[in-house]
Amino acid sequence: MSKHNVYITGGAGYVGARLVPKLLKAGHKVSVLDLMMYGEDVFEKIDGNLKSNLNVIKGDIRDQDLLKKTIPGHDTVIHLACISNDPSFDLNPGLGRSINLDAFSPLAEISKASGVSRFIYASSSSVYGVKKEENVHEGLSLEPLTDYSKFKAECEKLLVGFQSDDFTTVTIRPATVCGYSPRQRLDVIVNILTNHAYHNKKIKIFGGKQKRPNINIEDMTDLYINLLDQPSEKIAGKIYNAGYENHTVEELGFAVQKIIGDDVQIEYVDTDDNRSYHISSKKIEEDIGFTPKHTIEQAVLGIKKAFEEGLLPNSLEDKRYFNIKTMLDVELK
Repeated sequence: MSKHNVYITGGAGYVGARLVPKLLKAGHKVSVLDLMMYGEDVFEKIDGNLKSNLNVIKGDIRDQDLLKKTIPGHDTVIHLACISNDPSFDLNPGLGRSINLDAFSPLAEISKASGVSRFIYASSSSVYGVKKEENVHEGLSLEPLTDYSKFKAECEKLLVGFQSDDFTTVTIRPATVCGYSPRQRLDVIVNILTNHAYHNKKIKIFGGKQKRPNINIEDMTDLYINLLDQPSEKIAGKIYNAGYENHTVEELGFAVQKIIGDDVQIEYVDTDDNRSYHISSKKIEEDIGFTPKHTIEQAVLGIKKAFEEGLLPNSLEDKRYFNIKTMLDVELK
């Protein structure tokens, strides 16, 4: 494996906080650009020897002068930064647009001009919208339903225009990420269910038969590292789904109950949200041999262990774990 200089936007976020330590342990140098809205302590437990290869930049991806100053010297950009779910986005659509869409082309342009040779973009499987097809693959049309997913889809199109022989671009459409991270999210389905099961001994299942694709955060971060050394001819300009287990909401509830304990009660609630889809990750397996190895149960176990070790205090109330609560509190402009 080659040693890389990696620049990660949003690197102190949910996925980044797991990815950065892995990159450092693998011998890479890492720069993180992040607003640090969820706290500045996410990297405090990284071994001191490894921290010498970590550069944390507190800043905004919309600050083009900052990008021009800090991106040169890196060979890879992993673009994770975004306003990352629909309720948070809806609080301030203008803010969401400025970060998720308007900042994208300048970031790609500056990266390319700065000598970056590989640009990895974290899109979303939500770009497909609601599909009648049970197996949602990359060849299907995009029908995004929200501004969040529309802008993700638009950025994918923009990125195609930057692909060149000396600037390899690749887009990943992740399923819902789950599991433990030093910058924990407890507002995504598996993590929500685990939090309530552990602390309240009760979980609510809205509907139940809808399929919801998930991917363990361990696999998600392993994939980004995998992409660092893939030959350019294999991945250049490619778009890949990244999911693993396509369980129903009810099955996710049962999986959580199995790990947390039989005393966890399950309550069924009617819902109008009957979206159901199965993300196919066959293409990425065929092209680069990537297959997820970590289960939903392992994600639940990781969060349970964090609860037991006191790593996630006040997890039902603390705004740090919930994007929308933090957005309301920070009043970002």
